[in-house]
Amino acid sequence: MINLHIVSAATRPTSSGRPLAAWVGAQARAHGGFEVTSVDLAEIALPFLDEPEYASSGVYAHPHTREWSALVDSADAFLFVLPMYNGAFTAPFKNAIDFLYKEWAGKPVALLSYSAGPTGGAPAAEMLLPVLTRLGMLPTERRVAVPGINALLGPDGFQAPEGLADELNAQLEEVASLAAQRVSV
Repeated sequence: MINLHIVSAATRPTSSGRPLAAWVGAQARAHGGFEVTSVDLAEIALPFLDEPEYASSGVYAHPHTREWSALVDSADAFLFVLPMYNGAFTAPFKNAIDFLYKEWAGKPVALLSYSAGPTGGAPAAEMLLPVLTRLGMLPTERRVAVPGINALLGPDGFQAPEGLADELNAQLEEVASLAAQRVSV
């Protein structure tokens, strides 16, 4: 079974991404092809990059980096649930990516963005693509964007609009296919 890490990329205490990431996790579990690990960057709480060596060296001086490395390395694939702040992805998310290098290489990654506005965070996902490809990750062709996130949150968590589950399932199928190709090589 594919070990899929669903990463909630927001660190804001009141992030709308946590309920969305919980819904995504439930959908991925229901898919049946994944062992799902939920990763909340706010809980990981990495400091601003503080390693003395380049990430490409794989030499990590700090326990928080070694723990982050082990967590990322244990994934077969990723689904990033990312907000858009001021037209881009967040600095804490980029920081978390920059802590590591080889741990990301060759792994499939799906992007599910969200925002309060009409773009659903799609510009943030587009800006992230060159970073992910530079790391040697395998981004899915399909990206999912969730506009108007605030209107989709209620007392019972995230309330998916019609069609979103189908979009996500198609994205999960692509992740599963990419991961299967990676394993068979």
